[in-house]
Amino acid sequence: MNKIKLSVGHIAISSNKSYPDKPTIVFLHDSLGCIKLWRDFPQKLSEMTGCNLLVYDRLGYGQSENMQTHKRPINYLELEADILNELITRLELENVILFGHSDGGSIALIMASKYPTKIKAIISEAAHIFVDDLTITGINNAIKAFKTTNLRERLIKYHGSDKVDDVFKAWTETWTTKEYREWNIEHFLPNIKCPTLVIQGEKDEYGTEKQMDGIVGKVSAMTIKLFLEDLSHTPHKDNPEQILKHSATFIKTVLNE
Repeated sequence: MNKIKLSVGHIAISSNKSYPDKPTIVFLHDSLGCIKLWRDFPQKLSEMTGCNLLVYDRLGYGQSENMQTHKRPINYLELEADILNELITRLELENVILFGHSDGGSIALIMASKYPTKIKAIISEAAHIFVDDLTITGINNAIKAFKTTNLRERLIKYHGSDKVDDVFKAWTETWTTKEYREWNIEHFLPNIKCPTLVIQGEKDEYGTEKQMDGIVGKVSAMTIKLFLEDLSHTPHKDNPEQILKHSATFIKTVLNE
């Protein structure tokens, strides 16, 4: 694992460049995630598709530097897309495929909309394009668990005791404000011109099927909807073999292999 200096500070990255002249799959973690929480999923997808990989911790997460503040503006996911663009530019990556989970999925959609020439395809897993009631219910349940279970201690393992509270507050205190209920990125979607695989679990505790239907209905390129029974907000952990299979098939189709 290495660190790279961007305008926001030093962020941790993990990469594999085993396949010259092949695309790079960039993995974007969720609101409590980091490189380590992806486990071996990125490496397996890289091997199945013959693509390079890049996984990184956003500022404040995992092994990256601390956040300057956990308070976030309503457009913080758009700002994260700009940081991703800076990272891709700095590393001179071409033919990028984005695999984004939850917040990472929303960032992937915004990135492909704002910087369409840099993105070859998107795999959007459990992304949000607006705030629905189930989202808030799920977050309130997470707040309760953070206070009453060992959730905080488990997150310390990945983010460290000096960052864990800011990581949690940055998510929960932002999404539960009255102002954030108006957050919506649907206007970005028609500008997406690359193939998009949209994945969501039927038992997702943070978002309804309307989230993925909104993506499929508004993206201007080929979209594939994958709504999976018995899976939750983290399909790639619930059933990694199934998500790997569908993701690899999609990528190979995009690459005409």
